[in-house]
Amino acid sequence: MSGAAALVALLDRIGAGDQAALKNLYAATSAKLFGVILRILVERGEAEDVLQEVYITVWRKAAEFDPSRASPITWMVTIARNRAIDRLRARGSRPTTTLDFAADVVEPSPAADALIDTANDAKRVTAALATLDPKHAAVIRSAYYDGLTYEALAEREGIPVGTLKSWVRRGLMRMRGELAA
Repeated sequence: MSGAAALVALLDRIGAGDQAALKNLYAATSAKLFGVILRILVERGEAEDVLQEVYITVWRKAAEFDPSRASPITWMVTIARNRAIDRLRARGSRPTTTLDFAADVVEPSPAADALIDTANDAKRVTAALATLDPKHAAVIRSAYYDGLTYEALAEREGIPVGTLKSWVRRGLMRMRGELAA
């Protein structure tokens, strides 16, 4: 069973209330999710709190997961990213400390098929981003890869937040069309 298929199976079991499946999912995905959260929040303790919130959300929403809409890891990374940004917004600003300690986060080596799937997905996303206006693509990259808020991006670009949201929404819709083709 491939890495994605194994995660889908775990999410199905979690949706049915299987606590052991949640433990296995945590073991398989927590390092990656923690890395995403830590990159956004910087503070390790706060990132650990948000990671716990992410798995509570996964527990509650596993039955709603639809593998035809996203891969399991993409779905969980989206939850983690959104939770981290919510925490960042609640805090009011992004700290300016370095990420030196992020190298201490241990990530288990993914299976070869997972690496191939990830590489293929990355190529497709990069190709879809390349079809966008360069400014719009840069904004989407900053929002999704760097975890910047719409407000911070609008300020950086010198445009209203509503305009920035429209750029992102239209860009994501165009990318969805490109990825579906």
